[in-house]
Amino acid sequence: MLPTDPAAVEFLTRGRVDVAGRLVDASNATLYCTIEHEGVSAHCVYKPVRGERPLWDFPDGTLAGREVASYLVCRAMGWALVPPTVLRPGPFGPGMVQLWVETTPEHDLHDLVDVVIADEVPDGWLRVLRARDRYGDPAVLVHADHPDLQRMAALDIVINNADRKGGHVLRGPDGGVYGVDHGICLHHEDKLRTVLWGWLGEALPGEVVDGLREFQAALASGPLADELATHLTRKERNALADRAARLLAKGTFPSPSGEWPAIPWPAF
Repeated sequence: MLPTDPAAVEFLTRGRVDVAGRLVDASNATLYCTIEHEGVSAHCVYKPVRGERPLWDFPDGTLAGREVASYLVCRAMGWALVPPTVLRPGPFGPGMVQLWVETTPEHDLHDLVDVVIADEVPDGWLRVLRARDRYGDPAVLVHADHPDLQRMAALDIVINNADRKGGHVLRGPDGGVYGVDHGICLHHEDKLRTVLWGWLGEALPGEVVDGLREFQAALASGPLADELATHLTRKERNALADRAARLLAKGTFPSPSGEWPAIPWPAF
């Protein structure tokens, strides 16, 4: 099953989840699972609420809901950048269940975002940060100039993503670009940290403008407002709407605020 399958949400909601293993590098309990429903099977990620580590700036037990809310916002924009995500019961209690994005050897974690030595920036890629590697040699954080990444950068601004690492950007076997790990998003205070700063100051493309307007329309009428209210406080929902409105009004990709680290650490 692909992330773009229209039946994916119902499949994730109704399927039987069985734990196959654990992703040990994740900061919160992140379980790799199989999921099966009516003869169809796939893999998914299951993050039980009880496995979330407390954070100083996010309310306890809210990260799973923020992952779902990020998916809902992305879907409302008409984009398939976040794999289908639901909040449901699981083997270790309620948690976030998200369709697993398979990757292929030719599409590794550095296929879209990378750190390279200064004179080996791939043609057409955008420079984000100059730094030095562990040996003291000049290095550059770069990412591809890809329209899906550009949309993801806009999505991150709207959902206030505090942790868009390079390893959270995947290219699926279907050629789609997907972002994962949206647990620390949607805070009412500015916390944007991302590796996707390559379009700083550039005008928003038409696809981004259209997506922002679709989101505003969905928020004003339809079930989206009620769906988000399940996962976010009123203050957080108001801040979400304000960020989308400000981005549309400005019409360009913003610069870092200077009040918060602009890039997550580590970058991958």
